[in-house]
Amino acid sequence: MGNNQSAGRIGATRRAFLSASAVTAAAFPFLTGTARAAATGPALVSQDPDNELRHLLNQIDPSRIQATIEALVSFGTRHTASSQTDPVRGIGAATNWVFAQMQGFAAASNGNMTVQKQTFVQPVSNRILVPTTITNVIATLQGTASPARYYVVTGHLDSRVTDVLDFTSDAPGADDDGSGVAVVLELVRLFATQQFPGTLVLATVAGEEQGLYGSAFMAAQMAAAGNDVQGMFSNDIVGASHSFDGHPPNPHLLRMFVEGVPTNATTSSVALLQAVGGENDSQSRQLGRFLTDVAPFNLTNMNIRTIWRRDRYLRGSDHLSFQAHGFPAARLTEPRENFDHEHQNTQVTDGVQFGDLIDFVDFDFIGRVAGVNAATLWALATNPGTPKNAQIHTTPPGTLSGTNFTTLSWNANPEADIAGYEVVMRETTEDDWTSAIDVGNVTGITLDISKDNVQFGIRAVDQAGHRSPVAFPQAVA
Repeated sequence: MGNNQSAGRIGATRRAFLSASAVTAAAFPFLTGTARAAATGPALVSQDPDNELRHLLNQIDPSRIQATIEALVSFGTRHTASSQTDPVRGIGAATNWVFAQMQGFAAASNGNMTVQKQTFVQPVSNRILVPTTITNVIATLQGTASPARYYVVTGHLDSRVTDVLDFTSDAPGADDDGSGVAVVLELVRLFATQQFPGTLVLATVAGEEQGLYGSAFMAAQMAAAGNDVQGMFSNDIVGASHSFDGHPPNPHLLRMFVEGVPTNATTSSVALLQAVGGENDSQSRQLGRFLTDVAPFNLTNMNIRTIWRRDRYLRGSDHLSFQAHGFPAARLTEPRENFDHEHQNTQVTDGVQFGDLIDFVDFDFIGRVAGVNAATLWALATNPGTPKNAQIHTTPPGTLSGTNFTTLSWNANPEADIAGYEVVMRETTEDDWTSAIDVGNVTGITLDISKDNVQFGIRAVDQAGHRSPVAFPQAVA
């Protein structure tokens, strides 16, 4: 199981665990002095942002975001079935413009950032009347030390009106999802001159309104290539800070949707969730908890409202495509949608303006959304990766029916600068981790704490004090 040297810890003693017949538990160092009825160990250590990150966030430019959305709106419609060849109108012109913007930013990267068009033909479906070319535009910033772990951010380029098959009417798509595309392009500009241990993938995807086709293709390609996608965020409708329906505005609030039961769950994995709990501990929810830790209000000027749903009620966005392959993913969106300005023809009816117009977009708000994304990507790509193969062992010693001890194991992280690992805990009724035990640079531990009473997780810590997202252990015999 790797290096299982005894873990140093103030106030903790070490002793041999169980008898020689208790093979599983005996393989791990044992921490006592931590026994308690509740998860009241040492408080979690906050992760202070790097000074370089603060400098980067100060470079976010709402005027550039405005210029991006103005350009996107100028193409008239970006409907997936609109013209691929018209130089000034339609999805083809918009795609070429985004590609040129990304290439221009990538030129400052000294070759570290590459830009590609990912093109495929989508067959006929209920929202695709003829075989249609769909193109994603992807900027990749190659990691320096752990390039095999990937972190993805998307916004969708296509737009629509009331009739999802109408590809000729004006569909400005300023908020849905010009705002998300503007976030992606601002991130490409900011990160082009940076380098990180992990790899960043910043993409505009198309075909979202027709059935998430662009992101589905992108996620499938990454899965087929064996890419270890450890985090993905869809920025979809992140442009409006006002509710327009009498509710007070909240220009410093961003919603984040994170699923519980995984999209790719099998019958056996759902049965295990039912048996041991963990429906609030999916990979996506650990990713969401990480975001709230590394992108706090005092850094981003934005509060995060975490919503424990896959997406809005019976709706979906491009993060679902990544969740379908088992990748942790979340959706970021404005605090209160205005449905007069979403999926509507541009018109005035009974004195009410309908349509997704740029007039209703808040560029400063989008800048803060970009800051949340940038802070999260910075930490994900800089910090250690999420520990792999985290397990909680359930076989009791000898002939006993159970044990009040908890034995955890995980694979050693591949990063060269790992200082050790922390076991994090919380009461089952808490929404986030509340305490942590430094167990040292080991790959397993037995704790004098009952697994029946609390939730456990494992995270890696590097020599600079950066912490990974939490890995939730799977129950094994």
